[in-house]
Amino acid sequence: MLDLTTHWAGFLSIIIFVVAYVLVTLEEKTHLRKSKPVMLAAGLIWLLIGIAYSSAGMSTEAHAQATEIIEEYGELFLFLLVAITYVNTLEERRAFEVLRARLVQAGLSYRQLFVLTGVLSFFLSSVLDNMTTALVMGAVVIALGSHSPRFIAIGCVSVVVAANAGGAFCPFGDITTLMVWQQGKLEFFEFFKLFVPSAINWIVPAAFMYFAVPQARPEPMTERVRAKPGMTGVAVLFALTIVTAVAFKNFLDLPPALGMMLGLGYLQVWSYFLQRKGSRLSDEDMVLDSFSQVQRVEWDTLLFFFGIIFAVGGLGVLGYLSLLSDVLYTGLGPTSANIIIGALSAIIDNIPLMFAVLTMDPSMSDGQWLLITLTAGTGGSLLSIGSAAGVALMGLARKGYTFSSHLKWSWAVALGYAAAIVAHLVLNAHLF
Repeated sequence: MLDLTTHWAGFLSIIIFVVAYVLVTLEEKTHLRKSKPVMLAAGLIWLLIGIAYSSAGMSTEAHAQATEIIEEYGELFLFLLVAITYVNTLEERRAFEVLRARLVQAGLSYRQLFVLTGVLSFFLSSVLDNMTTALVMGAVVIALGSHSPRFIAIGCVSVVVAANAGGAFCPFGDITTLMVWQQGKLEFFEFFKLFVPSAINWIVPAAFMYFAVPQARPEPMTERVRAKPGMTGVAVLFALTIVTAVAFKNFLDLPPALGMMLGLGYLQVWSYFLQRKGSRLSDEDMVLDSFSQVQRVEWDTLLFFFGIIFAVGGLGVLGYLSLLSDVLYTGLGPTSANIIIGALSAIIDNIPLMFAVLTMDPSMSDGQWLLITLTAGTGGSLLSIGSAAGVALMGLARKGYTFSSHLKWSWAVALGYAAAIVAHLVLNAHLF
């Protein structure tokens, strides 16, 4: 590859990327969807790369680099398309409404609910994405804390931390872990070595927050929600889809995205039988249109991933990521570099950070790849704006959960972040 770090195309690409990312951070104020500036930036950066490589008579090399990134994004896109479709279908079958209603009816105290919502967020996010988990469990916290703003503020912080921590120990729990697994840096079951460190990441701040939660008991509610027919079948097929994706990767050495697409076939067939039965019984609740659930996929998010992956990949082709790798991983060492990158994810989205690390491809042990997975997945909990879970929950809870209410507990979250790292370094020392 050409070293274009001091070339006019390189300088202009950096300016384009920075401007695009600033627009992403200002999405709430400008109402410009985050995918739009990064898609524009990605296209412009690759236009500059094409001009520079063509001028040097190396168009073939630029084409090869672009094709490689297209392949990486294509696998991620198909994987997420299926996973999000299943989550949308579970939502349409009222699975999350049923869960919320049952928790509301449980008649537990605020402190018991604080622990329960945290634990459920931790485990749910290992299968669902952290944003969906935060929205589901955040809705529970808000419903139960209607007469206790203090419970809402503290409970939402706990839900965000738990959702981010739970996504770090499972390949399906977060985009960053999925990227590391699909790149073949770690085997599927290696991620579960992060279970204890991830749990500590939530338990430490939760232990401090627990005593600030009111001891009272919320008023009992009698909300009743009935799941739509076929909900259990969808949940079972989702689990079977995950097993299929793992089997494709581990036993057949095929991309897990192919296993996920097979799982989408499971859902299509199941929806066909439900549709036939619903038409026969004239039961509208039974009818399931799986294609409409595919249409409900959050395209802004998927296109944002496209823009980020191609923009960051373009900076790698220009030579900037190699330069950054020399400064961080060669200069400071992988442990310090991974901890710093994790802390940066409280300000910069962890997806471009993780893709940058994967593009740098530093020579690291399995223990170090687990460390960057842990830190990139949980570092965003330090601030409410550091993760999709926190941003989504601020929008849902509005004045109940804010940047400042989260900041009050950032010191406790930071202690959990440090404790999780120490736990990993001790428990998984043999992997370094």
